[in-house]
Amino acid sequence: MDKARLAVDIGGTFTDLALEANGKRTSVKVLTTPRAPEEGVLTGIDEILKASGLKPADFSLIIHGTTLATNAIIERKGAKTALVVTEGFRDSIEMAFEHRFEQYDIFMQKPTPLVARDLRFGVPERLDGRGNVLIPLDEAAVRALAPKLKAAGIEAIAIGYMHAYLDGTHERRTRDILSELLPGVSITLSSEVSPEIREYERWSTAVANAYVQPVMDRYLGRLDKALQERGFACPLFMITSGGGLTALDTARKFPIRLVESGPAGGAILAASLAKQCGLDKVLSFDMGGTTAKICLIDDGEPQHSRTFEVARQYRFMKGSGLPLRIPVIEMVEIGAGGGSIAHVDSLSRINVGPESAGAEPGPASYGRGGTEPTVTDANVVLGRIDPAYFAGGTITLSLDKAGAAVDKAVGKPLGLKRLDAAFGISEIVEENMANAARVHAVERGKELQNRTMIAFGGGAPLHAARLAEKLGIGRVMVPKGAGVGSAVGFLMAPVAYEVVRSRYVQLDPEKFDPEYVNRLFAEMHAEAEAIVKAAAPQAKLVATRTADMRYRGQGHEITVDLPAGAFTAASRETLVKLYEEGYAATFGRTIPGLTVEIMNWTLRLAAEQPPMPKSPPQPADKAATPRHKRPVYDALDQDLTEIPVYHRNDLSVGSYVPGPAVITEDETTTIVPKSFAARVSPIGAILLEKV
Repeated sequence: MDKARLAVDIGGTFTDLALEANGKRTSVKVLTTPRAPEEGVLTGIDEILKASGLKPADFSLIIHGTTLATNAIIERKGAKTALVVTEGFRDSIEMAFEHRFEQYDIFMQKPTPLVARDLRFGVPERLDGRGNVLIPLDEAAVRALAPKLKAAGIEAIAIGYMHAYLDGTHERRTRDILSELLPGVSITLSSEVSPEIREYERWSTAVANAYVQPVMDRYLGRLDKALQERGFACPLFMITSGGGLTALDTARKFPIRLVESGPAGGAILAASLAKQCGLDKVLSFDMGGTTAKICLIDDGEPQHSRTFEVARQYRFMKGSGLPLRIPVIEMVEIGAGGGSIAHVDSLSRINVGPESAGAEPGPASYGRGGTEPTVTDANVVLGRIDPAYFAGGTITLSLDKAGAAVDKAVGKPLGLKRLDAAFGISEIVEENMANAARVHAVERGKELQNRTMIAFGGGAPLHAARLAEKLGIGRVMVPKGAGVGSAVGFLMAPVAYEVVRSRYVQLDPEKFDPEYVNRLFAEMHAEAEAIVKAAAPQAKLVATRTADMRYRGQGHEITVDLPAGAFTAASRETLVKLYEEGYAATFGRTIPGLTVEIMNWTLRLAAEQPPMPKSPPQPADKAATPRHKRPVYDALDQDLTEIPVYHRNDLSVGSYVPGPAVITEDETTTIVPKSFAARVSPIGAILLEKV
């Protein structure tokens, strides 16, 4: 028997588990336990062991992704943290970019730093922009900090010095001194967690890492211990925001790299399906209980970035959160999930999210104390969700409580009937997601038409067809196991690690030094290889390289993919050409006569994976038989209409389901409207196509 692999994804509302053994997949969805997340994980593991008949000794690997780091920052429940910086710069993380992200709102509030001003300390030391020491580190000043930090009850320290990305010697020496004087205190160095130019983002990342490190370290320690006590002897890997697997020790040192781990799993799933089905343009749509995530995937690869904002406070507006410089799969994330709360504002408009009912107390229909209407409640009222068969029948929903909540918060204030109020909630959340997708595509110079939408997560198949109509998309794929899509994506992720260095290089014929660049990449390769080989010692490694490039004099860069192999003097012209092609694709033009320069170099090292088998052609249609009918709201008729209900387990490859129809399964429900027809593809996915 092949050893089993288990994936665990902790979301804001549900904890999803997907198990793969002997070519068969088993999945389970349980409610998240926010106060002690490992309890939900262990409950899910008990259920999936029972369902599969396996024992802990049968497992070769557990892959885990969690929102715990993100939630600790959003809810401000991290460790008491201090920041040690170059003297004179302790206010840099509060001054931030010195701009207003919403210039016309006089009541606009910038995000509060994770470290209060009285816990930020300056130390005499200074490097210049080339890494030369201008002021040696004042070790006596560092030692003098220890009593102050101890008296303040500090649990974690972030150390960030000017230009430390070029040389982290001063930061490392400061850590050595403070570790000796303050044993047990967690210490993060900006030169290790984010060795990149621009001190605000680097220090913000270091502070966030320090802030969540004790929380994540304790949680991962408890989970690891509990798994061992249950008899799991296999390694526990973590999924990173960049879509790779990393060993537990690395995750405990750099937990900030886990902030987008769940959504990254979904993007990996969508990218794998795109390759398998030969789809070169895909829109990935992941909607869970708390948020919706939208990602553009071209030629089987999601967009990647090194910038991300966590805990946006102002209507999810860019600039209102804390910036992080970490490897991430680029996507837009908005507060639009099944648990997103609906209300009517002072202008008599329905608003949905970003506030969420989460798992506790949950939507009103859960009957766990929630009283405000959510998207899930609206879907129950509209007949899209069967109250008796939610989460495979493990949670019985109350139609009466859902309807009462919708009436009270939306129906009565606007004078709407219950069905119309619920439909209004649904339309608004779908328009919010459509608008986010449009903006995301425009910002990246991409088109949405002629893409295939891949929809997964507990909520996405309910809304996918309507969202596709709004975006002008005529084809939607709902993969097998869509309700636990991110967890399934974890099982497809490679062991990988990304290293970045800020090193200024001009692409000038007289100044470009190819040997300098080759030495830099050799150093980065060695660092990444040590981490990847520790997790996958026998694997063949594949390197991908990028550079952040700009015209000389510009303030920001674009990321350019670099060719494989060693650099030579002739590489200079190739690099310039690649940059100008990328610049033209982004901005529609190039600027003649300007020198190109490189600010950052990135290397991603991943264990090679076997290629996905190609999907066979679609067979001839065959009629499917519904189990029964139930009333579901129809937007055109503006009323409930009896439509056939199919069960996914009853469908086989080639099954044809004309709309309108409902296709139910344990973890989600797919709505097939009148304007679409559904077919089961050769890989077991539901393919909705506009008719």
